[in-house]
Amino acid sequence: MSSATEAMHVGAAAPIDAAAERRVIIASSVGTVFEWYDFYLYAILAPFFAALFFPSGNQTAALLSAFATYAAGFLVRPFGALIFGRIGDLVGRKYTFLVTIVVMGLSTVFVGFLPTFKTIGYAAPVILVFLRLAQGLALGGEYGGAATYVAEHSADTKRGYTTAWIQTTATLGMFFALLIIGVTRVSMEASTFANWGWRISFWISIPLLLISIYIRLKLQESPVFQRMKVSGKRSKSPIHDSFFKYPNNKYVGLALFGATAGQGVVWYTGQFYALFFLLIYLKLDFIKTYQLVGLSLLIGTPFFLVFGALSDRIGRLKIILAGCAIAALTYFPLFKGLTHYVNPALEAYQVRVPIEVHATECNFHIFIGPWSKQTPCDRAKDFLGKAGLSFASLPAISGEPLVTKIGDTELHGWDEAKYKAALTATGYPAKADLGQVNWVMAELILVIMVIYVTMVYGPIAAFLVELFPTQIRYTSMSLPYHIGNGWFGGLLPLLATAIVAKAGNIYSGLWYPIIVSIMTVVIGLIFVREPKHVKIRDETF
Repeated sequence: MSSATEAMHVGAAAPIDAAAERRVIIASSVGTVFEWYDFYLYAILAPFFAALFFPSGNQTAALLSAFATYAAGFLVRPFGALIFGRIGDLVGRKYTFLVTIVVMGLSTVFVGFLPTFKTIGYAAPVILVFLRLAQGLALGGEYGGAATYVAEHSADTKRGYTTAWIQTTATLGMFFALLIIGVTRVSMEASTFANWGWRISFWISIPLLLISIYIRLKLQESPVFQRMKVSGKRSKSPIHDSFFKYPNNKYVGLALFGATAGQGVVWYTGQFYALFFLLIYLKLDFIKTYQLVGLSLLIGTPFFLVFGALSDRIGRLKIILAGCAIAALTYFPLFKGLTHYVNPALEAYQVRVPIEVHATECNFHIFIGPWSKQTPCDRAKDFLGKAGLSFASLPAISGEPLVTKIGDTELHGWDEAKYKAALTATGYPAKADLGQVNWVMAELILVIMVIYVTMVYGPIAAFLVELFPTQIRYTSMSLPYHIGNGWFGGLLPLLATAIVAKAGNIYSGLWYPIIVSIMTVVIGLIFVREPKHVKIRDETF
């Protein structure tokens, strides 16, 4: 390359080839759908892992199964963002997210072939935890790479729309996970599925991994990164420049608290928590729950592109903040509407049969382990919460540690059998009556919550990419994204469930996403700037 040609290459962006742009979007999106499929497949099937890979009756093992198979993958995501983000800013976008997809794919496939505790003993849970951590690290590096890669190939006037294709992948990955699990579950006996049939969903990852690797090997490096590399302007220390250098570190903090934290809780409330709410509190059959949630994801997915494209016209930030604000204002009526339309018998039971818990020594538990003191009050409240029942928490009666009133029935102390008998005697509906479900209204509510998800998530990739310069983009955008989604969002079901048990109201868990969403709206409105005007492809080095 001559010096004149090189200078032109360094100083200006090449014209955009529409066909090449489409190939980049498709190739990046296919691989990212596969990664999300793997990640959520693991979370949805976690109850089976506790029974197969951990010793029964062991409280420590039960804690590890619940924590490791669900939370560990979320908690480790920001560390994956740091590791792979740094590599992506130093080496390149293409090769970094090629590595992440291989790590994710192999981890998933290995779970599908992992021997159970009965076969290899404690090696089973150790390996399982290791594989889940590997998945979290891989996902921490995948998203930032895919979003950055697509954004740096896109026209400045279409970046919201093109990166919105990447935003569809998390929802599509969850949809395909629900679909594959549902199909395999209904095609065999429940005992067969519990024994080995669940492994089929993991084995399907083998052809998906091979296809994704092939597609990504055909890709070229990001043109913006190539120009920066030729100019010799790469950051020598992306982590230091991102988090210890002003004003980049300020933008990282603002991206987290003024955008991704609220976006993360809205995403997990509208998809995962809605699913858990139907299953745990409303006692809806799990196949019907999967169908309702799966259909809402299918109907809502095109709106990622709608709001991504709209952000190219009116800006990213106002759409994200509007989604957070509307969600915060409407979550209580929406979830109460789910109860009304899905399990009206439970709603009527709560009106007819008041429940009071008079107790002392009631604690707030998120994780239960050997160090936890489980009092009779804790056990009673957890039991009632898991039954989908709200109750009044009142002071102890006559110094007794626990007195529970279920209608006219008074229970002293904790005895699970007596609690179950009292519920049965008072007409408690143990399952949702499918004949009483208003399917249309239930589906409408779920679709509305998914549209909230598309509002906050559709423009977020373009917003984050435009907030940071090319030299540190991969590192800088990945960390606030994965803290917002992996920590604020990913831990939402656990925190919300703990709040419900403590407060005694099945809707109390919604205060967590509502408060975080309001925080994001306030910080975003006051301190965060709109980045839509940034011309990434015109950057010179």
